[in-house]
Amino acid sequence: MVMAPTVKVVLGSFAFAVFWVLAVFPAVPFLPIGRTAGSLLGAMLMVLFQVITPDQAYAAIDLPILGLLFGTMVVSVYLERADMFGYLGKLLSWRSKGPKDLLCRLCVISAISSALFTNDTTCVVLTEFVLKIARQHNLPPHPFLLALASSANIGSAATPIGNPQNLVIAVQSKITFGVFLIGLFPAMVVGVIVNTLVLLCMYWKLLSDPKDVEDASSEVVPDSDVVSHRFSPATMSHLTSLNSEELKHTLESTSVRGSPIINGFAGDTLRSRTIASEFVNNKGFNGEIEPKDTRTAESLQIEDGTSNSSRVPSVNGLANIDDVKPLAEKNVLKTRWRRIMWKSCVYLITLGMLVGLLMGLNMSWTAVTAALALIVLDFKDARPCLEKVSYSLLIFFCGMFITVDGFNKTGIPSAVWEFMEPHAQIDHVAGVAILAIVILVLSNLASNVPTVLLLGGRVAISAAAISPQKERTAWLILAWVSTVAGNLSLLGSAANLIVCEQARRAEHLGYNLTFWSHLKFGIPSTLIVTAIGLTLIPLFLV
Repeated sequence: MVMAPTVKVVLGSFAFAVFWVLAVFPAVPFLPIGRTAGSLLGAMLMVLFQVITPDQAYAAIDLPILGLLFGTMVVSVYLERADMFGYLGKLLSWRSKGPKDLLCRLCVISAISSALFTNDTTCVVLTEFVLKIARQHNLPPHPFLLALASSANIGSAATPIGNPQNLVIAVQSKITFGVFLIGLFPAMVVGVIVNTLVLLCMYWKLLSDPKDVEDASSEVVPDSDVVSHRFSPATMSHLTSLNSEELKHTLESTSVRGSPIINGFAGDTLRSRTIASEFVNNKGFNGEIEPKDTRTAESLQIEDGTSNSSRVPSVNGLANIDDVKPLAEKNVLKTRWRRIMWKSCVYLITLGMLVGLLMGLNMSWTAVTAALALIVLDFKDARPCLEKVSYSLLIFFCGMFITVDGFNKTGIPSAVWEFMEPHAQIDHVAGVAILAIVILVLSNLASNVPTVLLLGGRVAISAAAISPQKERTAWLILAWVSTVAGNLSLLGSAANLIVCEQARRAEHLGYNLTFWSHLKFGIPSTLIVTAIGLTLIPLFLV
């Protein structure tokens, strides 16, 4: 590609530099506007400087990628409401045989969860739970936080829906979900095993006798606190469903057992009865609270086939709350079964989405269809769930698409690639090594998604000149290296930053995962795991 006029090159490079600085350092003192606003600023500057036209800017936005991102985020929200991540968390501590067993479980669960529900979601919902388990067993959080973040990154490389850069690669390369999985799953499995071994080797002494190496004097978390932990995508909190035990406790707290006096006040048993009845009946299909039911206790009795004449009058002529217990227990059982059925339907729809992706259906529309099916199944206003979707991430992608497209039109990326292309051919070992090093460095300097957008098409065209098989191999190498590169440093992946920030801000459990402590583990793990993937990917690609 011919270089653009000098003015466009300079202005386009400036706009991209603004985007890069705010994407990598979102809280810089001179412009602390964050990543999302930074990507929009970069996009606006590209249009304002006339590097690209407004029509070209709109055309640069990749709607299939946005649709796939949106669909997977909505599905993740409903899976969280269906307690999927709660079950994963409980699996971590179930019959644990010690710190090393817990570390191995965490690596496996984090990797599998990330492959299916994205690495960022996994890190958001499991970080605080991991801290609680570590404190409960009087263990140092450091190795477990590293295990969570690094395994999430490696696991997410196995599928197109595991992370944003894989979404971009899957859409641009037209590689099906099945081919993607077959090509990268073996590398992911071996990579997770090796990453776990690196963690065990580095922290064996710490896990064997944690009190001698790291201060474990923090308050120990009781078992009940771990079991009752609530998982959330950490975007916007809303009213969540109450389980049957909470409902039972609430009903019991409103009951009068043989006396009209509660805590020294006259007990209005009829009013208590109405409250209990409303609490039980104001439930949706999934067991969450819906708008208030205005029926009175008497109307509920009539509907249930009882009458006032069958009741024994209580003190002062007021209704006896014990009579409503059979009705309350019946409604509690009904609500519990509705909740179980709703959860089952959520899991079946999610499984259907995965089957559709494996069958080669359009990934974007498959994810959106699954999301809408879950919304319809919920049978209530979807606003609370849709508000949990990270729209800032979608807007960030829009701005990034425009900014990267403008930078491509300056001709600088093409000129750099023309210089490197002869040395980065994937038909020989040295070329694969050089390409991997370039991707590793760029992914940690410019972030992995911009790296994929800048290099993807060029690497694919170069590999396609050798053979179609090499083109698919090049795309999967790009997916593997750009993802695993996130383990190199704390700033290399959004999942790392999520774990770091969630751990630091956790109430009563805060732990600071430093840049250098991550780097000490990240360098050997990243280099070894990357090399393993580069060896295995060509062997399993069909």
